[in-house]
Amino acid sequence: MSKIAVFPGSFSPFSIGHQSVVEKALPLFDKIIISIGVNSKKNQYFSIQERMQWIESVYANNNKIEIKKYEGLTIDFCKKEGANFILRGLRDSHDFKFEKNIAQMNKDLDSSIETIFIITTPEVSHISSSLIRDIIKNGGDVSQFIPKEINI
Repeated sequence: MSKIAVFPGSFSPFSIGHQSVVEKALPLFDKIIISIGVNSKKNQYFSIQERMQWIESVYANNNKIEIKKYEGLTIDFCKKEGANFILRGLRDSHDFKFEKNIAQMNKDLDSSIETIFIITTPEVSHISSSLIRDIIKNGGDVSQFIPKEINI
């Protein structure tokens, strides 16, 4: 049985923090599906196409990575893709408290799918997509916070 992980998020935009989680998780899994959640009630700053293209450019040469979009529950997407793991990055204790509750709910929904937490490196633990968006909205340079393959 293949070890397939789903790394769900909005990735608006995909940051070097997200990238560090994926890089740390790559040796653990046969495949990682970076899955961009689509929420029609949320007005995203970047289009789903832009976000998919950015992540595809980062992992263009890695056959262990797939990028997909999905709607609905993450647990249902995992079942559809045959994934037995959900990958989540943790920057601090606030992330852990939030993610722990989601992981426990997902375990109640399907006990065969396990959530794996990857702790970010200290160098990127302060980076968040919302802070990056604020810098962009105010005309700042975000190049140090996003993978070099992404041009915003």
